[in-house]
Amino acid sequence: MIMAYDSISGLKGSSKEYRLHEDVKRYTLRDNGFQETKTGNFQYFRNVNALNSTQGIMLKILVSKDLETLRMSTTTANGLKTLEVYGKDSMQTVVENIEYILEGLVTEKVLEEV
Repeated sequence: MIMAYDSISGLKGSSKEYRLHEDVKRYTLRDNGFQETKTGNFQYFRNVNALNSTQGIMLKILVSKDLETLRMSTTTANGLKTLEVYGKDSMQTVVENIEYILEGLVTEKVLEEV
């Protein structure tokens, strides 16, 4: 399933939604772990597994090159299958890790909660 870029995005199952901060710049994205793709978009991939977990769960955030739109998802380690981690007791540590990362991106003025 290919998701379109939107000005507001959130993770499946979460009640929180985010948009890019109005002051975000290309260097702000790079300083916070985003990598520029060959097409000029920015991507952020972070492993959000619990310490003892063998599952490969990644937080994936993609930002358009014009810094206007984004999309967010949690995926398998290879990024091919979208996973829903919210609302599952076995994923509580994963959800905490995701919330911590998103909180940091809000603090650094990459994202803002809507």
